[in-house]
Amino acid sequence: MRKRSRRPKTLSCGVVIVRQQDHTPLFLLLRAYAYWDFPKGRVEAGEEPFAAALREVREETSLEDLSFPWGRIYCETPVYGRAKVARYYIATTATKKITLPVNPELGRPEHVEYRWLTYEQAKALLGPRVRRILDWAYGVITAPGSGAGP
Repeated sequence: MRKRSRRPKTLSCGVVIVRQQDHTPLFLLLRAYAYWDFPKGRVEAGEEPFAAALREVREETSLEDLSFPWGRIYCETPVYGRAKVARYYIATTATKKITLPVNPELGRPEHVEYRWLTYEQAKALLGPRVRRILDWAYGVITAPGSGAGP
């Protein structure tokens, strides 16, 4: 019997971006068709995962004022699709208005809408895989002593 070889997983990296408003954390979600997610994309050959996450945020939102008060901690999704895994870091920003730039390969923005949402609002829009990431990030930012909780 021949042993089945495992396909290498495709790693995407992104950032859960949080902005404080009236002592309430708001999460940035992007919509592509009917699917909501945090900014993320595939790690390119030779690229470090954290650098890929920053690049994807810039490409998808034009945000550049990210701060990482929790360091480079991350959470990954379980494997989905064709051996894909998405890794997410957590950052803060003071920027309220973002842009959805045109992707040169597509000739249009990758996303059609963005929203700053409370934890409860975001949880209602996200699918189970990404909801797990939201729950993790919310736990980190609201932990006692984090300095960023509600």
